[in-house]
Amino acid sequence: MSQTNKTTATTPRNSKDITHWDIETDIAIIGFGGAGASAAIESADAGSKVSIFELASASGGSTALSSAEIYMGGNGGTPVQQACGYHDDTENMVNYLKACFGNQADEAKIRHYCENSIGHYNWLTGLGVPFKLSELKERAIMALTDDCLLFTGNEKAYPFTEHASPVPRGHNLQVEGDNGGPLLMKILTEAVNSRAVDVHYDSRALTLIVNDAGDVDGIVVRIDQQEKNVRARKGVILCAGGFCMNEDMVKKYAPTFDCGLIPIGNPGDTGSGILMGMGAGAGTSNMHECFVSLPYYPPASLTYGILVNDKAQRFINEDCYHGRVGYNALIAQRNSSRIYFITDVEGYGDYEKMSYLGATVAGTGDSIAELEQELTLPEGSLQYTVDTYNKHAETGDDPYFHKHEAWLRPIKPPYVALDCTLGRGPFYPFFTLGGLDTLPSGEVLTPEGNIIKGLYAAGRTTAGIPRTAAGYASGMSVGDVTYFGRMAGKTASL
Repeated sequence: MSQTNKTTATTPRNSKDITHWDIETDIAIIGFGGAGASAAIESADAGSKVSIFELASASGGSTALSSAEIYMGGNGGTPVQQACGYHDDTENMVNYLKACFGNQADEAKIRHYCENSIGHYNWLTGLGVPFKLSELKERAIMALTDDCLLFTGNEKAYPFTEHASPVPRGHNLQVEGDNGGPLLMKILTEAVNSRAVDVHYDSRALTLIVNDAGDVDGIVVRIDQQEKNVRARKGVILCAGGFCMNEDMVKKYAPTFDCGLIPIGNPGDTGSGILMGMGAGAGTSNMHECFVSLPYYPPASLTYGILVNDKAQRFINEDCYHGRVGYNALIAQRNSSRIYFITDVEGYGDYEKMSYLGATVAGTGDSIAELEQELTLPEGSLQYTVDTYNKHAETGDDPYFHKHEAWLRPIKPPYVALDCTLGRGPFYPFFTLGGLDTLPSGEVLTPEGNIIKGLYAAGRTTAGIPRTAAGYASGMSVGDVTYFGRMAGKTASL
């Protein structure tokens, strides 16, 4: 249908002005990634008529681009955790996640997820998602073998060990290579298709349709260059991704990360779902936060080295997760013109054969003084830092930053420095962690905390469990989007 005025995301259409509904359904889901697929499966299983509207020509979203290491545990442990000899207490998992995100944590969502995590594992395996009863024990960003269980966050690093006992919770699908995301979405897509869900590809959601009471009655979509009014009798579920691809939104809401980082996600991560929700009166949460990474391992041997600023000062325990290190490196650069990774030949190891970092060698030296001079650091500064570090490392201690003794050893000549400064080569990826404010059950809330009737959301369109790069762990997003996608689908079908 043609419209005189341009349809915008933040200006909803009023249902009293609708003279014809082009499509009618019980539940309209915007986005066919991990969240949208999970919502559709639960909605269809609850007996609802479901329609998905996907911007792209196929399912997948950012979930298909991920490694799909799903973060699960608690309740004594998943079958994989138990098979690998781990007991994972629910309160231990809750305490860890609360420590990860501090006063930014959504405790209700954390507890809901932890208490039902085993059920989510069973739901996934019931759909045919394969998990091998094995553990990858090496320090890795992702499992390139078909092994399942691995530590994917800061579980073994200070200060998190002060709050919870370390337990691995990353569950890699049983597939070799970085292919977990495609496999997961293949399985979820097949599950959706087997349920006779009405899927519209190449369909762009434009704005919500609301009534005079502010309730959501449907959504406007563009299909084949024509605007269509979709009536959703039970509700609209927004699963349209985050906003890392929208430079204006990043600049406005997350200016700390508007500094030349590389957005990772899919082209649809433009914030459209968030803007549509805001247009209907929704509140937002955590919009200022993003995930950012400095992926310095593999090789894991680099963990034995130290990160320093342009004054040769350390600023983080280097055994942390690459997201926590990346965030701290980014913040350190506010007051530092350079960030260097100082290591030795043994630590440099297989860097040239297997690395995601992309940092160039900034200097080498047979002595720290020589390296210090080549990096133009203040005289004696790097010598003092390395001497102090080595003295304590010899006794398995790091009194200043508490790196775990497993990663402590003296750094010995010859020395190597990698330039980890943003804009000088290294890979600093990011994606957004803020969005619509929702209940664990998926209902979207106003800024005052009231439920907007007929509006639900999940995935990166919302502020989910992961709230900061400093507390992030791989698998939190895929676990969050699939689980809370399910919850939104269930709730909308009631």
